[in-house]
Amino acid sequence: MNACTAIVGINWGDEGKGRMVDLLTEAFDIVIRYQGGGNAGHTVVNQYGQFEIHGLPSGVFRKEVVNVIGNGVALDPENLLAEIRQLQDQGVSITPENLMISERASLLLPWHRKQDALEESRLGDKQYGSSKLGIAPFYSDKSQKKTILAGELFYPEALKQHLEDLRTWKNLVLTGVYGAEPVSAEEVETWVEDCCKPLMPFITDTQSYLKKAQDDNKRILFEAQMGALRDLDFGVYPYTTSSNVLASYAPIGAGMPGVEIDRVIGVVKSYSTCVGKGPFVCELFGEEEKKMREACGESEKLHHRIGPIDLVAIRYGVKIQAATEIALTKLDILDEMEEIPICVGYKYKDQVFEDMPFPAILDQCEPVFEKMKGWQCNISGIRNWWDLPQEAQDFVKRIEEAAGVVVKWISVGQERHSIIRRGQT
Repeated sequence: MNACTAIVGINWGDEGKGRMVDLLTEAFDIVIRYQGGGNAGHTVVNQYGQFEIHGLPSGVFRKEVVNVIGNGVALDPENLLAEIRQLQDQGVSITPENLMISERASLLLPWHRKQDALEESRLGDKQYGSSKLGIAPFYSDKSQKKTILAGELFYPEALKQHLEDLRTWKNLVLTGVYGAEPVSAEEVETWVEDCCKPLMPFITDTQSYLKKAQDDNKRILFEAQMGALRDLDFGVYPYTTSSNVLASYAPIGAGMPGVEIDRVIGVVKSYSTCVGKGPFVCELFGEEEKKMREACGESEKLHHRIGPIDLVAIRYGVKIQAATEIALTKLDILDEMEEIPICVGYKYKDQVFEDMPFPAILDQCEPVFEKMKGWQCNISGIRNWWDLPQEAQDFVKRIEEAAGVVVKWISVGQERHSIIRRGQT
């Protein structure tokens, strides 16, 4: 087993990273969230039930695993505290022994969600499709050195003055730019008391802890949020998230800048979904969209745009994530399809791209589709590669061909061990 492994998304997010982390943590000592905030969720199904987690690392369901929220995370105290309490109420043990928050993680402040919603409203029909959870204003403020570090909670006098300075500055933006109501000092004080102080037992010097863990050869798993196409630098800019989601960023966002990632597991879903605005070339519409939604069980209420598996996006995502292997999720979802569409290229004018073109022309590209024969039988009980129908094997091999790396994991159900392992893992 490699000492340092990253699990990352290859496409637009929503690939099933949480279920893979939940499965693989049985072989790791530490799980670290290294970027992002509460704007994306991981669905996990295990002996405790089904969970949608947003701020916590997905290793919290393993009692023997230590979970770390790194300095690169947009730490939302209000939502994180609510999530901790919800899981505790459902029988999941979360204590300072199995959850640590970096003292250098910046806090998502009370005005960030407010500013996020105001900006999306100002943009009108040019919105980026923000989750309105304050992520973009948070990372913008962090770059301007205008956030609070979690460790400042232990220095109340300095914290009070720092928050007042930031509140005064932010109110100039809220009232002057957006014509909104200012945030009061009382609101901030209540937020500190109710949302931040209860998290203080979890806040610690995680850098020192992780350095010792590395020296002790502990097995560490880095958990990403979002997917490669949402990366701030290499995604479908400007329709990206506001942080770097790539495996290469993991050591920095985790607080282990000198560590080397030995293994990168890129997670791919057997069909494509996309939440939010921006180019989504493989998207289906009309009757084709309806058929795909029915086959995949994707309700329109989830606000997921939908399309077939996209080999152009997979090829690109594997490249920029430097993935060493793929975990393919939800293969069983395609069980009933007589023909399975796949996107094999993007057509721009008279040119067909098999590799990802520059973002500026993506909204002018058309998908090039092919179809593969479906297997039309229930594969959810299969645990061996050679027991899969030939058509299912052919589908997986087509993905490998495009990606240039092996598909080592195939998920055939939501449950933790509904998985096919191929070769040495």
